[in-house]
Amino acid sequence: MNRTILLLGSNEGDRCALLRSARLELTRRAGTIHRSSPLYETAAWGKTDQPAFLNQALELSTPLDPEALLSATQNIEQLLGRQRIEKWGSRTLDIDILFYNDAVICTPALNIPHPELSRRRFALVPVAAIAPDLQHPLLRQSIAELLRECPDPLPVTEFSCHQDYN
Repeated sequence: MNRTILLLGSNEGDRCALLRSARLELTRRAGTIHRSSPLYETAAWGKTDQPAFLNQALELSTPLDPEALLSATQNIEQLLGRQRIEKWGSRTLDIDILFYNDAVICTPALNIPHPELSRRRFALVPVAAIAPDLQHPLLRQSIAELLRECPDPLPVTEFSCHQDYN
C-alpha cells in the first residue's frame, strides 16, 4: 500500500456535501482514509474574485500507482460536477495529490510533491493538522517548518458544517 496526502477543496454549491461525497468516493475507488484534518475556510488564492474555499487534507493508503490515483481523483471530480473552464477558477471539487510516499514525480500530467505547496497556507494548515512532521522530499523541511515560513498572508479558519461531517 502507498501513503498519500490529498487536499480536497470546494467553493461552489454545497461545499460540505461535496467534500463529504468526495471522501465516500475516495474510499470506494482509491483506498482507505486513515486521517483527515478539520475543514478550513479561506479566501480564494490566485484568482481572488470568487467565493471562499473549504479545504481538507486526507491521509489515504492506496494500492493505486500515481497515474491511476490521478485518474481516480479526476473521475471523482467530474462525477461531482467539476468543469475545468478557467485556471484557478471556481469549482465544485478539486482533489490534489500533494504527496505519494516519498516520490518525486514530474510529468506533463502530474507533479508530486505539489509544486506550490510551500507557498499556500490553505494547503499547509490542513496537512499540518494530520502530518506536521512529514518531510517534504525536495525541500527537506517538515510541514510544520514550511507553514512557519509560508509567505501566504491569507487567513485559514477552521470551519464547521453544523452536522456530522465524518
